[in-house]
Amino acid sequence: MDSPKTNITISELTFALYQRPLHPELFNIYKKHTIKTDKYEAIIWATGASHVASVFVHDLCLSELISTPTQLLPRRGLIERFRFTGQRSHKCTLAKGLSYMMDFQVEKMSANLYRQSHADLEKFARNRGLFVKFPKLAVGGLEPFSYIDFEARQNELHIHTFHAYPDQVTIIKTQSLFDMN
Repeated sequence: MDSPKTNITISELTFALYQRPLHPELFNIYKKHTIKTDKYEAIIWATGASHVASVFVHDLCLSELISTPTQLLPRRGLIERFRFTGQRSHKCTLAKGLSYMMDFQVEKMSANLYRQSHADLEKFARNRGLFVKFPKLAVGGLEPFSYIDFEARQNELHIHTFHAYPDQVTIIKTQSLFDMN
């Protein structure tokens, strides 16, 4: 399996929302988790210093992802795509009671805060979520990592992600809510 690309400029990364599932062969999947409830099914993939989350409700599917500029992605089903600069929020509602909200922030930090965030999130991940680290890609003693936390409720799925890029001493944080009311 290829190593993730962690030495790219954060502003070159894109966040995308699709109204369709995405094929697993498009990604290097380092960890995955499936959630099944009475109302929906969800698939979450840690894809390096990024993620893909797809939620299926009846015949609808919403997929969110973070991708690099060289990632080959389909155009069909694309609802929104934007680059990671500053902070941003997005909302959309689909027919049949599926709505989606997300926001993200790009946090530049000191090396000490980066290390502490890494340690805290790795410790928290022992009890929940997906945590993937890439020690062979460390820069100046700082490792790239991804932590994907999720909370499945009866009518909602909450996803919080942290993707760390050591060469820029930066963490991208996203929060998403898939609402099936």
